Amino acid sequence: MSLNPFDTRASSLASGRLGGRVTHPGELDPLLFWSAALLLIFGLVMVYSSSIAYAEGSRMSGHQAGFFLWKHIIFLAVGLVSGAVAFQVPVRTWQQLSPWLAGAGLLMLVLVLIPHIGREVNGARRWIPLGFANIQPSELMKLFVVLYAADYTARKLPDMKSFKRAFLPMASMILLIGALLLREPDFGAFVVISCIAFGILFLGGLNARIFGLLLVVALVGFVLLIWLSPYRRERLFGFADPWKDSLGSGYQLSHALIAFGRGEWLGVGLGASVEKLFYLPEAHTDFLLAVIAEELGFAGVMAVIALFAVLVHRAFAIARRAHQLDKHFAGLVAQGVGLWLGIQSLINMGVNMGVLPTKGLTLPLMSFGGSGILANCLALAILLRIDWENRQVTRGGGT
Repeated sequence: MSLNPFDTRASSLASGRLGGRVTHPGELDPLLFWSAALLLIFGLVMVYSSSIAYAEGSRMSGHQAGFFLWKHIIFLAVGLVSGAVAFQVPVRTWQQLSPWLAGAGLLMLVLVLIPHIGREVNGARRWIPLGFANIQPSELMKLFVVLYAADYTARKLPDMKSFKRAFLPMASMILLIGALLLREPDFGAFVVISCIAFGILFLGGLNARIFGLLLVVALVGFVLLIWLSPYRRERLFGFADPWKDSLGSGYQLSHALIAFGRGEWLGVGLGASVEKLFYLPEAHTDFLLAVIAEELGFAGVMAVIALFAVLVHRAFAIARRAHQLDKHFAGLVAQGVGLWLGIQSLINMGVNMGVLPTKGLTLPLMSFGGSGILANCLALAILLRIDWENRQVTRGGGT
């Protein structure tokens, strides 16, 4: 559809601050809203199903079957309330806050590494205890990087062909974030954040040759990081042949594959998984999809994939509309959110299916984890706000 009749009006309105509240559901993208809502609801059901046995058998949970269910409900409530508040914040304000949020994220990544501040679990120091809950800075940093990279790229649009002015400053920022994440260590978050930042740069017009060189350097760097780290190397070998050491490095993957095999087309039935009975570690977090595959089969897995595909498609559709209205920061943020949710869900699914090496990344919107749910809900709220502002501009609203 041609936007010529609106070009002048859209450009002036796009630069203004849009206020107000949603007055009816038609002002929100229905496919985005319902795909996200279904993923959150589906995740709640499957977190409960996958965690019952673990909760009943753990002293940490007081042997209460609904322990993780109620915690997840609280996480969802906090995430949804935070998202509702975030939706009221104009996109321009998010752009103004983006450097400060990135700085706060860096500070949290430093704090988590300080003894007696950061909490260590299974050899990784990734959480800051707040008494009533633990916060995982790397999850919030994904959102902050989306906002920061979008603001940086929007400001540097005229310099996107320059290696020195466009690429080096962002590369330095990501390397600093990566150095802190690898100290935790959290290699998976580093991969996702790198993909978000450089993906936004590429979509913003980064020189193709620079981007190609970046891909080569990144590939070599990731290979070196894996090869020089004994535990990452073991994970890689375990991924290549999980049955060779099915009780060691290949334990998680072998049981995930068993779960997929048992599920067949329609699954063994909701709640009837055997693998969640202390066989499959992290069944309610990293390997939630394996439980879905076992209980709901190929049909359940395809439903999850379809919902994520719709969500990512709508994010890029909203981004395209924002760019057409010359709202480039908003468009890049929408693309960044789409990249984030798409890449992280793809990696998690690949790990669960044995297509990618085992990595500690949760399934967005679905897996158990307060920081992840909070960050995902905030990102979706900002995405819905971008869509709402697009609609207001098109209708001639705003100030």
